[in-house]
Amino acid sequence: MSSQYVISRRIRETRQQLGISQAQLARPELSDSYISLIESGSRVPTPAVLEIIATKLGCSVDYLLHGISSEDSARLKSGLDTAQELLKTGAREEARRKFAELLADPDIAHVPELQHEGEYGLALATEACGDLDEAIRILVGLRERHLDSLSDDQRIGSALALCRCYRDSGETDLAIEVAEREISAMLGKGWTDHLIELGATLLSTYYVRGDLLRAEQYATDLLAAAEALGTSRAIVAANWNAAILAELTGRYEEALTRIERAWSIQSVSGEPRNRARLHVEYTSMRLRIRPEEAAACRDELLETEVELRNSAASTLDLAYCQYLLGWAEVELGNADKAVEYALEAIRLVGESNTEILAQAQVLLGRAYQMLGRVDEAAGAIDVATKVLTKEPATRTTAEIWLMAAAVLQNVGDQEGSRLAYQRAMECGGV
Repeated sequence: MSSQYVISRRIRETRQQLGISQAQLARPELSDSYISLIESGSRVPTPAVLEIIATKLGCSVDYLLHGISSEDSARLKSGLDTAQELLKTGAREEARRKFAELLADPDIAHVPELQHEGEYGLALATEACGDLDEAIRILVGLRERHLDSLSDDQRIGSALALCRCYRDSGETDLAIEVAEREISAMLGKGWTDHLIELGATLLSTYYVRGDLLRAEQYATDLLAAAEALGTSRAIVAANWNAAILAELTGRYEEALTRIERAWSIQSVSGEPRNRARLHVEYTSMRLRIRPEEAAACRDELLETEVELRNSAASTLDLAYCQYLLGWAEVELGNADKAVEYALEAIRLVGESNTEILAQAQVLLGRAYQMLGRVDEAAGAIDVATKVLTKEPATRTTAEIWLMAAAVLQNVGDQEGSRLAYQRAMECGGV
């Protein structure tokens, strides 16, 4: 049933309930025949005409459009705005409850655009709370039920969030399928900021899966599209992920140049969550390529941690930030502080992301080894290796195995170190 048919029926039924004729409803501003055409669904009333009809019927335009009063429509919109603001400012659990309350209101079904925004917001809040499986369920349901009625931004946004959740939960094939299908469907309308950001998320999934050749090819196309579009958002998104790819393939100076370009733009104009996430990635890259900058990186990460907590960033983002703070402290020789940060990263991540969990456990083992707490170091590495054996072979898991091998060697477990090194070579394709 089309929305126009519903509006036409609502006008006719309200007029009949009031006991007035089409002529009475029409005159003097409109003609009898025009009202007849509207009620039959043959004419679409303009906003100005809807205002005239609503006034004469003693109802609101919102009622004619949605079947609810202006007060109820305003109440729902206010609830949505509140939930979105809670999420933006880092109140993840509260935002999740608020979105759920909004969607439980029976009136929300009368305003599809608010319902769609509410379901999307609930998915983002659920993701921010670290519950990726539930976020995926919500996003899949939203797209299955309402895809044809979503706006372009809602379609792309829901695909981007779904791709990201699949990627972060290890389902890279599903992430790629979602993103490729959506980009193919929308690209005929031309590149937009939002579509470039979806492309950047797809690029990240290619290299997370270890498909570096495909990633290289796609990065070239995406960077060209971003430059042609010429907007800050597009340039940031493309260069951010192209920088990570450049580092993965050993082009370290290019990696730093690209991420510094992205950060120079994002630091002054970016949305808080993405600004904080990019700053984390920037400091992470500097820790790997320029470990002599560990003190500066630590100080910047401490500032970024506050930004993450006060934005819509997820617990995974916070856990990774804690891991990097611990890494910086190891580089600075502060093993006690590194232990604190590693334990906090482990607490935050739980079992929602095994990659970050394994990294944090290896970091914990390294810090314990520096403190001479050999048994605890071996125990942390044992947890990490049990996690890693269940992970697919990627360049990232290869790097974690290598770090584990170094810790095992330092605590005197030569056989364990050899086996970890062998697993690293297998994951790296050697």
